[in-house]
Amino acid sequence: MALRRYTIGNMDCAGCAREVEAAVRRLDGVQFARVDFLSCSLELRGEVDYTRLQRQVEAVGKTIALPEESLEMGAAGGFRGFLLYMRERDSSRPALIGGMLLLLALASDILQLLPVELGGILYIIAMLAALKPIALSGVNALRINREFNINALMTIAGIGALLLGEYLEAATVIFLFSLGEALEGFVAERARDSLRSLIALNPNEALRIVGDTTESVPIEALQIGERVRVLPGERIPVDGAVLVGAGAVDQAHITGESVPVTKTPGDQVFAGSINGEAALDLRVERLAQDSALGRIIDMLRHTQSRRAPSQRQIDRFAHIYTPAVALTALSVALLPPLLLGASFWGGAGETGWFYRALAMLVIACPCALVISTPVTVISAITAMARRGVLVKGGAALESLADARAVAFDKTGTLTHGRLHVAATYTDNCAQDADCEPCQELISLAAAVEAQSTHPFAGAILQAAAERKLEFAGASAVTNLAGQGVQGQVNGKLVTLGSHRYFDGEFAHSDALCRRADEVEAQGQSAVLLDDGEHVRGLIALADEPRSESREVVSALGDMGLKTLMLSGDNKRVAQSIAQQVGVDDFRGELLPEDKVYAVEQAMDQYGAVAMVGDGINDAPALARATIGIAMGGAASAQAMETADVVLMADGLRQLPGALKRARFARALIRENIALSFGLKLIFLLLAMTGNVTMLVAVLADMGMSLAVTLNGMRALRG
Repeated sequence: MALRRYTIGNMDCAGCAREVEAAVRRLDGVQFARVDFLSCSLELRGEVDYTRLQRQVEAVGKTIALPEESLEMGAAGGFRGFLLYMRERDSSRPALIGGMLLLLALASDILQLLPVELGGILYIIAMLAALKPIALSGVNALRINREFNINALMTIAGIGALLLGEYLEAATVIFLFSLGEALEGFVAERARDSLRSLIALNPNEALRIVGDTTESVPIEALQIGERVRVLPGERIPVDGAVLVGAGAVDQAHITGESVPVTKTPGDQVFAGSINGEAALDLRVERLAQDSALGRIIDMLRHTQSRRAPSQRQIDRFAHIYTPAVALTALSVALLPPLLLGASFWGGAGETGWFYRALAMLVIACPCALVISTPVTVISAITAMARRGVLVKGGAALESLADARAVAFDKTGTLTHGRLHVAATYTDNCAQDADCEPCQELISLAAAVEAQSTHPFAGAILQAAAERKLEFAGASAVTNLAGQGVQGQVNGKLVTLGSHRYFDGEFAHSDALCRRADEVEAQGQSAVLLDDGEHVRGLIALADEPRSESREVVSALGDMGLKTLMLSGDNKRVAQSIAQQVGVDDFRGELLPEDKVYAVEQAMDQYGAVAMVGDGINDAPALARATIGIAMGGAASAQAMETADVVLMADGLRQLPGALKRARFARALIRENIALSFGLKLIFLLLAMTGNVTMLVAVLADMGMSLAVTLNGMRALRG
């Protein structure tokens, strides 16, 4: 059964999403339902009539619409514009009417325009007008979800204040609570706007090339293989390859690169990038929904489905917190008068225990606690996405922040991964690459590698092409996992392999063995070749470290992180690269399963370990690590699917910044939780001892909610 999506409106905090989710799940026919607060979306699977679904959602004080009738309203117009938008919604109009009546009653009271009794009635009307949507939500939450929510608490508090004759306080508390909910909604919209700004990067139309002309079409209509034209200054509509033209392209929002990148025919470009000074003709490589930007947006929309551990714990806590506070307040109101003879109603300068319980109900709102984590998470993840780092949800963000060590794959990660033939050696030549024995060595190696996926194949074939060497075809080519490759060439079994493998399988001269040791001591890879009769010689392959590798490793060390390099190359090659880039430790001669074991050892030694690789070849180690980080994700759909964190650019420069921002977000989450718990505890104690009024309690609750939300949004700038 297909998954259907709807837009949910009027959600001011993460608790609202939980209420809607619980209500929808109670409908007959619903198989699955998930509500995401920050994207304002409901995902639903099941047979449910839309009218019945709408009635259930509206019963808990929210609105629902089909995606094409989106209810989302950005906060770009400021809080006044947000309130004007709210005025058009039935659930918010009573609160605004109550506020106007409250101001009228206050003015009348101050200027003594009305008798005291009529002024009191006006306060009651103002309070009841603002209370209507709150009371309905509280009652329906009890009726539908069997949950005692904050709206129920505020309803009891408001009616209780009326019973005490505190008309001004009752009206003011309810109005301020409504205003606080509106402010929370406004700030949440600010967080949502950060996500919408990424969505806005993707153009809606493209210029498709048809013969000698162009036509404007929706990007969804483009098919793989079609050609599109991008004019100077326009955004690139799809992921593709340059066919005609050359110029700089700003792809900072995709890969995080700070300067435009020159693109020439054959180069990859990404949807959402800004074309520079020259027109480019592109070949469509991915459908619009499969573009790198589209995947980023889709993953960001569903970050709440991968909730951070701290958020899951808070959600569970909030589920029992509100009814627990209600029972505590009931005990505070009844037990002292019943057991100690204390005053229930109060009077003569004494605060009654009933009033104290009402103040506790007001301060008990869990909104500050519930909203603190998701706003911080989405702010941090969106900020990192803008810098070319894709983090798949709050759980991945917290795991990244917890990392105590970073393990790197060597080839293609710390090094460029583009090997080249540095030298050739045989027993029958003077080590001259143009000599006949060396050319025969390259030809035999190329014959086998042409049919192989071995990592050394590209470098050897490139060397053969540069030397314009011809070579025979090979058959029955087999990769020797972690050791080499072999195949039949002209009826002979030709084998290429590492020095370690040849030491155990093929006899070779002492001179060649010494030469292999020298090559490996220089940080190069020695590949020996046997032609089926004897060992012909060796090929020295070199791979240079990336220019930023040493700088990145040093930055990680300054952050207190241990660094480890894992390589399938021999230990001498691994040691040479490790010394060049400055890692704390290294492992060489590792098979894929050995890398997994090395990661497990690092986790036993250091705790949480981040593994950095290409997202495909290192998949087992990436999966076993505390958190897997793939690089070069903008050009690799596989990397974006397999890893927890993706560095969109082909390089490591984003890694230290990603770890710093993850740690900053974790610190903000902890600050928010501590602030929420600490202030609530203080004000609950003050309310219990009669040292805080209901008005101060609601102002404190509003202040806490706004403080933790604004503090969480600091992650956008972190």
